[in-house]
Amino acid sequence: MSRLKGQVAIVTGAGQGIGRGIAVRLAAEGASVCAASRTHSRVADVVEQITASGGTAIAIGCDVSDIDALKGVIDRTVSEFGSPTILVNNAQSGVSAGVPVPLEDTTSDMVQSAMNGGLFPTFHAMQMCLPYMKQTGGTIVNMASSTGVDGDPGFSAYGTNKEAIRGLTKHAAKEWGRYGITVNVLCPAALTENVAKYAEQHSRWFDGVLKKVPLGRLGDSETDIAPVIVSLATDLRYVTGATLMVDGGRTLLR
Repeated sequence: MSRLKGQVAIVTGAGQGIGRGIAVRLAAEGASVCAASRTHSRVADVVEQITASGGTAIAIGCDVSDIDALKGVIDRTVSEFGSPTILVNNAQSGVSAGVPVPLEDTTSDMVQSAMNGGLFPTFHAMQMCLPYMKQTGGTIVNMASSTGVDGDPGFSAYGTNKEAIRGLTKHAAKEWGRYGITVNVLCPAALTENVAKYAEQHSRWFDGVLKKVPLGRLGDSETDIAPVIVSLATDLRYVTGATLMVDGGRTLLR
């Protein structure tokens, strides 16, 4: 597969779950991939998998909330591979989506923590890649969540942060389209390692989730989620500013 031959991709949060699947798939499609994660050993394993399959990738340990470290990811990518043409802002640290807190008990620190680990790194990475993508065009994919779209009770800090990312995406799509840059949002639902472990411990919860998915299953990071990004970088160049619910039909935008 070589749909992305000649492209250079940066994937944050690539050490596990959805980010890992995206990094592996983009490399399999021919992109040179910078896989970044807060835990270097995890992305080192991802890069080992990629290179063992004949792909090209580098691993960088990076806390995306550290602006200098994030700039280091961009700089090293340019040094190793050239200008980035694909940016996937997948990393999210801060308040966990798995710990419900009622809105009345949510503090401003919780909201700030979620945004420090999601909105602001997304914002900074986009700005840092812009000078390169102005010259080449590019594909930016940001990650939001049905939690924010649906306003799930108990997750106001996390959901507000994710909705802010959707807002940022719309502004960038409007302003940067003239450079041939598309900017879109994915709201994915995948059966990652962490979700699978949680499902084993909370089978009733998991059964309830599956009942809301018309396709009857959660997606696979590499074969269901990542191909959407491949398409956005190749065939779907006329799509920008969109929110794509890659969740088997669980949430329908109106």
